[in-house]
Amino acid sequence: MKILKIIGLGIIGFIALLLLIALFIPNDYTVSVSTTINKPQQVVFDYVKLIKNQEYYSIWVMQDPNVKMLYQGVDGTVGFKATWDSKDDNVGAGSQQITAISEDRIDVDLHFERPMKGDNKVSTLLGSVSENQTKVTSEFYGHSPYPMNLIIFIGEKIIKDAETQNLANLKKILEK
Repeated sequence: MKILKIIGLGIIGFIALLLLIALFIPNDYTVSVSTTINKPQQVVFDYVKLIKNQEYYSIWVMQDPNVKMLYQGVDGTVGFKATWDSKDDNVGAGSQQITAISEDRIDVDLHFERPMKGDNKVSTLLGSVSENQTKVTSEFYGHSPYPMNLIIFIGEKIIKDAETQNLANLKKILEK
């Protein structure tokens, strides 16, 4: 009986320690990945500003060939909205909407319904390296509430891996 009490107190102490640590971990995070594409900035911009083109390079969209997509507005302009619904829990359901666009930046609001509800932001930044080279940076701005911020590194790793693959796919398409 005494050993069970010690084990119980140890578990409670460990959980309390984790909750205390989570108080000092930021809730907001940014995942940023970049690549250089051997094409002029305008060519890259004209391709990435179109949300529908993500069907060819986004691993999230390509993961479920049966995903239902709904588009509203004029693609490549502020206000354009893409909604997805998939039976695959890795894809889930949600929407993305262009909120700002300029010649070197596209800002998008993400809204997730499934498998978890949430709202985040994504930006695609473009910069000319040379006449025929463009640096493309994908930035994901996330928020993880307490105490889930304790495992924020898991989400960051998943997003970084996905965005790295998305940019590799984009590079391959544009450099054909």
